[in-house]
Amino acid sequence: MLVYVIMAIIAYAIGSISFSVIISRKMAGFDVREKGSGNAGSTNMLRSVGKKAALLTLVCDILKGVVSVLLALIIGKINSNVDGAILVEIAAFFVVLGHTFPIFFEFRGGKGVATSLGVLLLINWKIGLICLVFALILMALTRMVSLGSISAAILFPVLCIFITDCYLVPQNHLSYIIFAIIMAVFIAYNHRSNIKRLLNGTENKISFKKTEN
Repeated sequence: MLVYVIMAIIAYAIGSISFSVIISRKMAGFDVREKGSGNAGSTNMLRSVGKKAALLTLVCDILKGVVSVLLALIIGKINSNVDGAILVEIAAFFVVLGHTFPIFFEFRGGKGVATSLGVLLLINWKIGLICLVFALILMALTRMVSLGSISAAILFPVLCIFITDCYLVPQNHLSYIIFAIIMAVFIAYNHRSNIKRLLNGTENKISFKKTEN
């Protein structure tokens, strides 16, 4: 039990490193959370700071998920008394939780999509790629990042039901399905304001031009 708790704390701490805030302060001289949508994520970085900052933020946020899951995998292999799949799932969820509610940045973070992508591509590369392509197609067609992100999150548990191979730790398939449902609900919750705007037909569309605020 102690190993699971320690893994959760470590993953949460990694997730709490808000690269968007760090990068926006360094490159633009302001906190990105004070601009645009107020979200500490790549989309708001694109709108408020620019393409280079947004890309750098995206890569760093993805890597947070990758690092956390790999760390859990290593610990699981070293300690045979823990369930490797559960340990990976704990690391995956808590790194996204940390990204959303970062302890180092007043608990005001992003919506967890990029970090979730890093997590998903490692946990099951096949499901990860399908969700990524699905999201990118929707984003390209609608120019709405939120629609692609929410739809991919919902697709995740559906795919987990039918795809039983290519898992990082090939066991406990039911636990992966439950994990996928929890992640989908959490991502949808983080996008609750976007969902309201989507239903009202007022959701913002992506632009590759930096806006002045």
